[in-house]
Amino acid sequence: MKIKEQMEETLIHAFEPQDIFLEDQSDRHIGHAGHDGMGESHFHLTMVSKKFEGKSKIERQRMVYDVLKPFFEGRLHALSMALEAPN
Repeated sequence: MKIKEQMEETLIHAFEPQDIFLEDQSDRHIGHAGHDGMGESHFHLTMVSKKFEGKSKIERQRMVYDVLKPFFEGRLHALSMALEAPN
């Protein structure tokens, strides 16, 4: 299973999002630090979850980093995020 799929499963289980989009942007980082040529190292996450209600931007990011910590110990190098609570 690809890292992207594993990350999506982990995020869905942890956050039960109303909306989630995880984009592999590794090809945009060829030649940059953390890109080993194998891909699946740089991602952008857009996610809407009730679990973010009442949380600051930093708290939301920390929640995601905590859940994805095992991936950062592996091949994941960078993750940009747009995290929202439902309207």
